[in-house]
Amino acid sequence: MYFVSMEEHNLIFGTRAVIEALEAGKDIEKIFIQKGLSNELYHQLRQALRGQAVPIQIVPPEKLKRITDTLVSPAAKNHQGVVAYLTEITYYNTEELLAAVFEKGRIPLVLLLDRITDVRNFGAIARGAECAGVDFIIIPSRGAAQINGDAIKTSAGALHRLKVCREDNLKTTLEFLKEGGLQIVSCHEKTDNLIYAADFTKPTAIIMGSEENGISNEYIKRSDVEVKIPMIGKIASLNVSVATGIVLFEAVKQRL
Repeated sequence: MYFVSMEEHNLIFGTRAVIEALEAGKDIEKIFIQKGLSNELYHQLRQALRGQAVPIQIVPPEKLKRITDTLVSPAAKNHQGVVAYLTEITYYNTEELLAAVFEKGRIPLVLLLDRITDVRNFGAIARGAECAGVDFIIIPSRGAAQINGDAIKTSAGALHRLKVCREDNLKTTLEFLKEGGLQIVSCHEKTDNLIYAADFTKPTAIIMGSEENGISNEYIKRSDVEVKIPMIGKIASLNVSVATGIVLFEAVKQRL
């Protein structure tokens, strides 16, 4: 008798199994492909992945061995060089969600996260965003935290309520949001404008960046407004989930 972990329930092993999951419309969080893999099934997998914002990592065999060694499923030992994680949530389409917000007569409030990689930070951000009435979150398909059980637990279930979009190209997404009438507000420390100067009563997309690298310059250049949180103490930075909460609830205060 053995027990199957929750992690194992969310794993798919083998090229054919991953292709079938994609064709069935399953949301996949990430795919690990063994370095040097090149066969007919591998090319079919790449074909199935075309047009899909699914992160792919090419990894050495040792990485796949570390993933599968602790698992009890026989399929795990016969992974054929391909292992995929199913998502814990459903991903949505940015264009469809924005259209739905306008159709409901709401003033959009969207949160775009640039390279937030810590799952607990992401979960805490999602919790604050749901409390603040954010319409949806946008994340990049690469360089973002994996939305796993830890993220959902930290979000206190908010990730089951708040819609998340995963996009291949955030530059294109920003341009789409601007064309849709949203102002892009980037929050970073290299500006003189405080968050109180921004008009959050307008349709707005707020960009928050990672603690290590902040917001990419290419996204800042596409912003309409740049703001920062005033700092009085000696510590020069806030945890990104705390900073996001401060900015979001300034928007809430203005909208109320």
